Amino acid sequence: MINKENFNILNYVKKEEYTGSMDGMRYMLKKISGEEMEVIIWPEPYSYGHTDEGLKQRTTFPLSKEGVEEACDYLNEQYVSQKSLWDLNKR
Repeated sequence: MINKENFNILNYVKKEEYTGSMDGMRYMLKKISGEEMEVIIWPEPYSYGHTDEGLKQRTTFPLSKEGVEEACDYLNEQYVSQKSLWDLNKR
């Protein structure tokens, strides 16, 4: 699970795409406008560019500290609610 207190990535996301993985689930946060970021999740083992678009799940959040906190909650919720998918695709 992602610890919200240590997930201080807002300034990074404002400039670059932020990627990570959590036990079978890969994710990316990226700025899509001055006020919004997109969060994309997909199953391992492949990188974003090598994963079929049909396997990617997308949602948006405000590009703010609160938005990053909401995105963290979303990532943790998706990890728990789709655990069987992530377990199926773990390396």
